[in-house]
Amino acid sequence: MTTPTANQKLLNWVDEVARLVKPAHVEWCDGSAAEYDRMVETMLKDGLATPLNHAKRPNSFLFRSDPSDVARVENRTYIASKSQDDAGPTNNWMDPDQLKLEMRALYDGCMAGRTLYVIPFSMGPVGSPIAKIGVEISDSPYVVANMHVMTRVGTRVLDVLGDKGEFVPCLHSVGKPLAPGESDNGQWPSAPLAHKYISHFPEERLIWSYGSGYGGNALLGKKCLALRIASVQARDEGWLAEHMLILKLTSPKGVVKFVCAAFPSACGKTNLAMLVPTIPGWKVETVGDDIAWMKFGADGQLYAINPEYGFFGVAPGTSKLSNPNAMAACETNTLFTNVALTSDGDVWWEGIGFDPPAGDVIDWKGKVWDKKEPAAHPNSRFTTPASQCPAIADEWQDPAGVPISAILFGGRRPSTIPLVHQARSWNHGVFLGSIVGSEVTAAALDLKAGTVRRDPFAMLPFCGYHMGDYFKHWIKIGEKAGAQLPKIFFVNWFRKTADGRWLWPGYGENSRVLKWIFEQCEGTGKFVETDIGIMPSVDDFDRPDSVSKEDLAELLKVDHEGWVKEIADVRAEHYPKFGDKMPKELWAELEGLEKRLAK
Repeated sequence: MTTPTANQKLLNWVDEVARLVKPAHVEWCDGSAAEYDRMVETMLKDGLATPLNHAKRPNSFLFRSDPSDVARVENRTYIASKSQDDAGPTNNWMDPDQLKLEMRALYDGCMAGRTLYVIPFSMGPVGSPIAKIGVEISDSPYVVANMHVMTRVGTRVLDVLGDKGEFVPCLHSVGKPLAPGESDNGQWPSAPLAHKYISHFPEERLIWSYGSGYGGNALLGKKCLALRIASVQARDEGWLAEHMLILKLTSPKGVVKFVCAAFPSACGKTNLAMLVPTIPGWKVETVGDDIAWMKFGADGQLYAINPEYGFFGVAPGTSKLSNPNAMAACETNTLFTNVALTSDGDVWWEGIGFDPPAGDVIDWKGKVWDKKEPAAHPNSRFTTPASQCPAIADEWQDPAGVPISAILFGGRRPSTIPLVHQARSWNHGVFLGSIVGSEVTAAALDLKAGTVRRDPFAMLPFCGYHMGDYFKHWIKIGEKAGAQLPKIFFVNWFRKTADGRWLWPGYGENSRVLKWIFEQCEGTGKFVETDIGIMPSVDDFDRPDSVSKEDLAELLKVDHEGWVKEIADVRAEHYPKFGDKMPKELWAELEGLEKRLAK
């Protein structure tokens, strides 16, 4: 078999894996449209894909995963650093030698009857100084097709890699070998939960995944490489790998600012990345909706790329009201997973904004929907090319990245946290990022309703090393950069009154908050200094007609009593988790805030 590379390290690794997993065939992916079509055709033949109505949803397909394989499996996700202390208290740790022993036993012969696909991919524009190359070995045509959409795949990546280039080896198997003559026969291939492993070896820059064919467990360029492994690379090399959107904000005068934002799940990250402003003359365009890699340019400023090539969006709740640009992006050339199928061959999900047409709706499990449970799985997805988003920015593939003026943190907080406030300094901004959290609803079984679930920097499931060291890395970035640093803000679209009424309409009206942030970066904003940070002046803030002056005053009020409770929770429940690795600078920020509020 001829191979499209002379990179001996890569060739040796592929040969070593093939001898272990024993596939029927080995195939090197070239990234072509014909290859993508062939993957889809293979899955149609195996009964794993359903073609959608071409007139309604051209070149789009529906997949249904096994009910046991519908989301990331955080309790089976490991950071196998040599020292357990390096993994820290927020990660599952396992001894790397023991983990490899267990996984090698599972990998032995696991690709029997299947094709081993070698998927060379670039996270970021091919050849960008900020990009990284990975190579995923997988036995799943679903993974190949999704990687085509989510990353830059193929021969051009191998050309940049060259004979001596470095890459991150990513090994994946669905964990379901086939006997001679056996096929999947329409059954999504995966292994039982006890045999699922999503394993990261940070010192070796190595990823091994077994037993799941779904999303972040199987598309190893996404959370595994772009966040867990890249966060370790970023620490070692002096840059940032973050769970952040990147948007381009243009004022009526044509002045441009680029903004990054980190929110926990279900806090509107994709909606903000593709926002349609309600203020005349302002424009928001999308650079990325999920991950940002930021490195310093020669001018000392942080430049960001979106390392991804597509969107892997959550379908439920996405509508023409909440995100018209996402809806337009997935009109064609889209892979849908675990959504419902309508009688006219289109897709449907809860929160899509309209009722399904007459006739039977087939739910995500392949049964006629009885309306007793959701028709689409709450974590159902669409995989669609970023280039199809009507709001995609011209700069989204600039290999140099875009200069970042502001970084936003946020969470779902019905009380205490105001609509927007700005950090007093870089370290104060790192403090705000370190205490990010969302209030738990009654639907969460593991925490009492009303408790704040802390998700620092929205990186809790994705930081590949000790989070105390991660906080320290952010502080060091500030010491390295000096005056060119982005300004840091905290936003909260989710304030409610005591009787549960929303105080802020959100969606396109969030552009009014972006406008104030823009003005702060320009040095033209109207603001007041408060105990918790810099805030808009109530009288000068661009208030929408739907929000009363009284409600705006409430949204921009410093809730002293609430902040005292917030500080007490951080001091007692949050910061102690990180032990002696908790940076003294953040303890100092906590104490400074405490003293200001006590005056």
